[in-house]
Amino acid sequence: MSETPSKPVDSPADPAPPAIEVDHLECGYDGTVVLKDVSFRVRQGEMFFIIGGSGCGKSTLLRHLVGLNRPGAGSVRFFGLPFSDADLGTRRAQLKNFGMLFQGGALWSSLSLRENVALPLEEHTGLSRRDRDEIATLKLAQVGLAGFEDHYPSEISGGMKKRAALARALALDPAIVFFDEPSAGLDPVTSRRLDELIRGIRDTFGTTMVVVSHELASILSLADRVIMLDRAEKGIIAEGDPRAMAAAKGGDPRIKEFLQPATEAYTVRP
Repeated sequence: MSETPSKPVDSPADPAPPAIEVDHLECGYDGTVVLKDVSFRVRQGEMFFIIGGSGCGKSTLLRHLVGLNRPGAGSVRFFGLPFSDADLGTRRAQLKNFGMLFQGGALWSSLSLRENVALPLEEHTGLSRRDRDEIATLKLAQVGLAGFEDHYPSEISGGMKKRAALARALALDPAIVFFDEPSAGLDPVTSRRLDELIRGIRDTFGTTMVVVSHELASILSLADRVIMLDRAEKGIIAEGDPRAMAAAKGGDPRIKEFLQPATEAYTVRP
């Protein structure tokens, strides 16, 4: 397993706007504020992780980023364009630039893998059935599922379901892919292979990856940068390279407690 992730695509000399700009975001549901005054940037081509303990608001933040929930305050911009406070038509147009891998995969059990992957193409493009099927077949091959196009979700393993869901997330060649606990429920070997697949896609296509995770092995091997959320603070308590955060002397004990178990099993570079 690689000890350090690949360098993000953009650089200080690159005039391109960040892939994601979050400013003073307030997130919650049913009148309950879960996160407040959250601000951060995600560079284009970056492998960016949202980490923290259970109940700190990781998945809630992700839902607000992709528009499944509207923020109580603040804003989200993608590639310099307003998203959270834009009209419905503008948000729908921008959704074509996103892919989403849900924690459970969220595959339709009554559809074959090819049909599942083709769904975004059917919804967002005018491609013919034949073209949609060809693209879906290619995307399944891209994630190592060539030959399984006509299988149904009930006929494949949990790891294969995650890869099929990733193929669907990549169907529209999105600029950003969001992941909600992609390794949840997977054994260590399958989880590592999924990590390698995610890294390979980023390195090959320059796709920006935003990952919600508490899996320390994935965080240390993949992340270019992380933000760490805290339930009590209702916001970000740390941001940076997780390997440097784990190796740093002193600092916030909450950060050390979260990352310390990983330092015992992995070589951590400052």
